[in-house]
Amino acid sequence: MRWLMLYLLTGLLHSQIKFSSSFSSNPSSTPTQLCPHDQSFALLRFKSIFSFNQSASHIYEDKICPHSYPKMLDWEEGTDCCSWSGVTCDRVTGHLIGLDLSSSWLQGTIYSNSTLFLFTHLQSLNLACNNLYPSRISSQFGRFMSLTHLNLSSSVFHGQVPSEISYLSKLVSLDLSYNYNRPASVFDSLLRLDMSNLKKLLQNLTELRQLNPRGVNMSSVEVGSFENMPSFLTSLNLRKCSLQGKFPDSIFHQPNLQKLDLSVNIDLKVYFPKVNWSNTNKSLVLQSLSYLDLSFMNFLGDVPNWPWIGNLQSLSYLDLSNCNFFGFVPAFFGNLTKITHLDLSFNNFIGKIPPSLSNLRQLHFLSLSGNKFSGPSFPSFVVNLTHLVTLYLSNCKLAGPIPSHKLPNLNDLDLSFNSLNGTIPSWLFTLPSLVYLDLGYNQLSGTIPWSIFQPMNLTYLRLSSNNLSGVVEIDMFSKFINLRVLDLSFSSLSLSTNSNVNSSLPKILHLGLSSCNLSEFPNFLRTQGELSSLDLSNNRIHGQIPNWAFDMWKDSLWHLNLSSNLMTGVVQLPWENLQVLDLHSNLFEGTLPIPAPSTSVLSISNNKLTGEIPYSICNVSFLQILDLSKNNLSGIIPKCLGNFSNYLSVLDLRMNSFHGTIPKTFTKGNSLRNIALSGNQLNGSIPRSLIYCRYLEILDLRNNKINDTFPHWLETLPKLQVLILRSNKFHGPIKNSKAKHPFSKLRIFDLSYNDFSGPLPIRYIKNLKAMMNANGDKSGLKYMGDSYYQDSVMVTLKGVEIAMDRILTIFTTIDFSCNRFQGHIPKSIGKLCSLRGLNFSHNNLTGHIPSMLENLRKLEALDLSWNNISGKIPDQLASLTFLEVLNLSQNHLVGPIPRGKQFDTFQNDTYSGNMELCGPPLSKKCSGDDAPQPSSLIFHKESELVFGSGFGWRAVAIGYGCGMVFGLVSGCLMFLIGKPDWFVRIAEGKHQKKLKKANTARRHGKGRN
Repeated sequence: MRWLMLYLLTGLLHSQIKFSSSFSSNPSSTPTQLCPHDQSFALLRFKSIFSFNQSASHIYEDKICPHSYPKMLDWEEGTDCCSWSGVTCDRVTGHLIGLDLSSSWLQGTIYSNSTLFLFTHLQSLNLACNNLYPSRISSQFGRFMSLTHLNLSSSVFHGQVPSEISYLSKLVSLDLSYNYNRPASVFDSLLRLDMSNLKKLLQNLTELRQLNPRGVNMSSVEVGSFENMPSFLTSLNLRKCSLQGKFPDSIFHQPNLQKLDLSVNIDLKVYFPKVNWSNTNKSLVLQSLSYLDLSFMNFLGDVPNWPWIGNLQSLSYLDLSNCNFFGFVPAFFGNLTKITHLDLSFNNFIGKIPPSLSNLRQLHFLSLSGNKFSGPSFPSFVVNLTHLVTLYLSNCKLAGPIPSHKLPNLNDLDLSFNSLNGTIPSWLFTLPSLVYLDLGYNQLSGTIPWSIFQPMNLTYLRLSSNNLSGVVEIDMFSKFINLRVLDLSFSSLSLSTNSNVNSSLPKILHLGLSSCNLSEFPNFLRTQGELSSLDLSNNRIHGQIPNWAFDMWKDSLWHLNLSSNLMTGVVQLPWENLQVLDLHSNLFEGTLPIPAPSTSVLSISNNKLTGEIPYSICNVSFLQILDLSKNNLSGIIPKCLGNFSNYLSVLDLRMNSFHGTIPKTFTKGNSLRNIALSGNQLNGSIPRSLIYCRYLEILDLRNNKINDTFPHWLETLPKLQVLILRSNKFHGPIKNSKAKHPFSKLRIFDLSYNDFSGPLPIRYIKNLKAMMNANGDKSGLKYMGDSYYQDSVMVTLKGVEIAMDRILTIFTTIDFSCNRFQGHIPKSIGKLCSLRGLNFSHNNLTGHIPSMLENLRKLEALDLSWNNISGKIPDQLASLTFLEVLNLSQNHLVGPIPRGKQFDTFQNDTYSGNMELCGPPLSKKCSGDDAPQPSSLIFHKESELVFGSGFGWRAVAIGYGCGMVFGLVSGCLMFLIGKPDWFVRIAEGKHQKKLKKANTARRHGKGRN
């Protein structure tokens, strides 16, 4: 009997073990299948809607989409679906309770009738990091009533987040983040969440711990909706959600909140509650907070008002970068002894970096870049931060030599854009973990230390824009087996390329050798088959692009800069993945080549191209910048250039021989910022479709044959800053504006050499708001343009034509000369306090010179010549201490000439043709009553005109900058190529002392070119 009982127990135990094994992760060891047949069939049907493409899961940084592989490939009919990759089944029922298809190379669309929605027992669903466009988040997701974890991030879902998501009352984690447009795509829709659906979501998902709608468009949401959030919430990520308004401070009373990210919401206002920290019963319950990101928010204030931050004892991650903070860095940051990541970069902090930061002994990441500190080159406390892995101190106004610091764990060191001098210290190249070193844009001198060429793990090395000396052999870098980015541009080094083409150089991805005294295309590049970015600009390279370059980089090259060389031949563009091509200022000939469809920047200006622009250029539908200026191109401008791409921001066709009319095809939603068509033979009228260019900042139509009345409808363009209609056939009066704020952003207004008539446009003058700010921008010189294209125009100031190859944002001028304007000069002109140049010459103006011109304290050139102006010269004009050029000739002015300051420097021709003027410098003396009284102030003539902030006039024409700037490439590898060349061309205009006002030639557009 005992034997029988033992036999039965043994059999039962064996059955139990066998039964249990069917729920293991690898049930193939037993023939019993846990997965129901209908469930297996539904999963295979779901699989059938997808294709598998590795690029579908490789669109973001690896940390977001890690370890991708096609999980569905092992889903085979006849096998247990509970053993398939990404599938989890209930151990008892066999029901599908978990589906993880993240980073699975999925390319396809999930519709509302998909078999996915049959799995109503699902508890966890992860579809992240795939390409599911044009999928929408279906209302059928509301069927998953048992769901606790839902991750739909990084999969290009678009449209509205449905209210049915709020049915998932058991949801603990919801991730909708990173559903952005893919690079170079036609996907225009982003994920959106409206007010009503957000309220339902926050009210019903009471178990929610983690909410991440990062990048979801919530612009229609009232942020007060976040007043009552789930009390168990531990993580909230609202980065880049277009939120606006006052965020409720109740967020700072969430007892369990560990992670808070409100960053990149420029119009969001956050007011922190005032707390008495001396009170032990603190009302601010954020003691669990370990992660706080408020970067890219417009706080406009100082941080000392936030002492509560120093009491967040659990805080390990703090990002307050790009917040417009100013003042001193508060010492209370030194209380955050557990912090490992601190980013205060790109604010306006001043003074010394507080030594209290030396308390942060656990710091792994420290960025103070982009501030205005003063003091030593390196903060002395850095030597104590021995755990530092990343140290960014770029653009911090640091000066002096680089002192010795032993930081054994340092991986990344960025000291670029400072004024560091002395030699490159050799100890930098003894740091065992160093992989990223950026010393670019400093004043370092001497030779490169030989220790740099010892074997090490560097992947990124930039020494560009320094004052180094010597000749560098390219073979010296062969020991950097991991080097992927090398930039020696503008470093004053000479590069010797006489190396063996078979030498074992590392496989470089991004190479910058601009201004390295090269005279030929480097032969060592034959070994660089993986090159994706190459800058050989500003050298003396002659000849043609070698044929081997066409085949070798056909698939890899995406950026090529050969500008400012002596290269010749016909341009060929075989590179299929090219995105940026800059060949400007060479000797290339032939017709315009058509680049790859993926190209976003095409610059072949200042060459010898001929022929017409082929219509096939409009197939390059992702083009953002098209610069074909200063060639010998002819024909008509293709009509499709007005509407072929919503991405096009710059259309520069200046200084060619185009004829015909301007295309009338500009459409709504375009991105055009700069339209430069000057120096051609265009005729007809200005197309009304330009009204759709809502981002337009510059319209330059100078020196054409356009026959039209004033385009008053341009006054409504909200961003227009530069309007140049000079030397055309515009005619008639400028009608009174009906717009509320016409031309409020305009800073350069040039209507000269046309046939306009009637009174001056007083309403426009009254509304030129951008010319009324006398203080300008106190943050320093800024220029119009972007990283790939610098806006430039020709202006006439002080009798000189100036090619402004970079347009300074504080430069303002009005030129209405050589027309038939009549009437008085309006007093409102005196409100334009930031005006630098004013030219009303060669018109029919009458009346007196307004004394309110004394308010134009920054005026440097005033030309009212060849009019019918009468009366005295106001004594108040003598207070214009920046006035360098004055021309009041050929009018009917009377009385004494003011004396003192600038007026003591003007010569006779300033006043010629005014028979009733008297006093110096004229020989005609004034009577006793009329004798001018000298100013009590002593005038000290400046050797060079300066702006109020101390910047010279030369800066307006030449500019100062770092040139093209490349964004992040392959994650953290930022590649900055060298400075582009810029130059000033100043052609002295011939002063016409006697020009008849009835000059019919100029009224027919034959003005100065």
